[in-house]
Amino acid sequence: MDESGGSGQPRSGTEEPASHHATPTAPSANPAAQEPSDPSPAPEAATPRKDEDPHPRPPADTPPPGEQPPAAGDRPLARSSATKPPKPPKPPAPRGGLLMGRPFGVPVYVAPSWFLVAALITWVFGGQLDRVLPELGAARYLVSLFFAVAFYASVLVHELAHTVAALRFKLPVRRIQLQFFGGVSEIEKESDTPGREFVLAFVGPLLSLVLAGVFYGAMQAVEPGTVPGVLLAGLMISNLIVAAFNLLPGLPLDGGRMLRAVVWKITGKPMSGTVAAAWVGRALAVSVLIGLPLLTQSGALGSNAEDNVGMDTVMDALLAAILAAIIWTGAGNSLRMARLREHLPELRARSLTRRAVPVEGDTPLSEALRRANAAGARALVVVDADGTPLSLVRETAIVGVPEHRRPWVAVSGLAQDLTEGMRVSAELAGEELLEALRAAPATEYLVVEETGEIYGVLSAADVERAFVKAMARPS
Repeated sequence: MDESGGSGQPRSGTEEPASHHATPTAPSANPAAQEPSDPSPAPEAATPRKDEDPHPRPPADTPPPGEQPPAAGDRPLARSSATKPPKPPKPPAPRGGLLMGRPFGVPVYVAPSWFLVAALITWVFGGQLDRVLPELGAARYLVSLFFAVAFYASVLVHELAHTVAALRFKLPVRRIQLQFFGGVSEIEKESDTPGREFVLAFVGPLLSLVLAGVFYGAMQAVEPGTVPGVLLAGLMISNLIVAAFNLLPGLPLDGGRMLRAVVWKITGKPMSGTVAAAWVGRALAVSVLIGLPLLTQSGALGSNAEDNVGMDTVMDALLAAILAAIIWTGAGNSLRMARLREHLPELRARSLTRRAVPVEGDTPLSEALRRANAAGARALVVVDADGTPLSLVRETAIVGVPEHRRPWVAVSGLAQDLTEGMRVSAELAGEELLEALRAAPATEYLVVEETGEIYGVLSAADVERAFVKAMARPS
């Protein structure tokens, strides 16, 4: 997932990354098609989970030591439901603070850090109001708080522009979050063309420019030097700065995504666009770190140079460092997410699946493992008399049974019942495979052909290892 304008792996039930369109606030505005692999023996070397008893109690029909175990037909069938493990909890829906509403069906959250920046804006803008409208007294802080809320409402409009464009292009949006340095629109998929990528990035700054024009027009209808006049002027300037800052041509800013789209269009390679825009973003981060304090000291931002000493100098340097860190980190994240998408097609269910042996539920574990070793398989699927798969024998459960107990333990007692989400197609690959695993978190999945025939068992740990290996390779 790329990031745009601010902060924006697969787990073993992996999680797909999301593309982020963010609006940072203004800087200091005083205003594989093959058979499953055939590794040798069945899994016997993993470590049991903490919630499993490494020494299971013998079943009730265990004979005294020295006696032979009864034949399989003489033992009662062990039911997998008797020791059915608890179903893994579904991952909670992504949250980001206080839910404010769902415009266009997309949840909008206000992060706790917003309250910090609102207090900071209230304090800084209140100090300015004391110089412009000294007659307000303590009420200036109430006006300043209104300005902070109105400014972030305009940031929300900026983010809604990204959201509406994404929904228009059939790209799902996970959420919008208002946070310390602006807003983030979390778009779950990449644009499929450079033209759409350009439009998706440009609509945010465009809306900020439109808002600045609206506030300028409203200023003409009020008396200058009044509370409405000062508020409208502050909102106009703030939206101009937000638009200009986001148009800077470096990731993760909107201008960086526009540059990425242009390079993508020229080269035909989205990865080339990401690399170019990310390195421009890093150069931009260094420029902000060095240039913003120098501009403030020189008086180029509208204040007298002799006034910019002491605490103001420290605050400007701190603001520059924070902005530079956000831009540098966002550019690096964009590169990593682009690499992730580049390598995702390498994750194919068919090539990662372990060969499996079907066994009936009352088969002793030792016999099931013997069959698996003979077939070169690494997984066991419990089936009924007709061969219909019922459950998967968990790898960690097998390891938890001591070898001398295995003739007395039926495989059904170590199995997890199959749910609909635990059946995945052998044709899944890339993002589709990760989405299927994320939708139903589990340790193992039954992989089936389009005809419904059992192809094998997919371990979430195998997917995670393959993902890490792919990400370690250079692009």
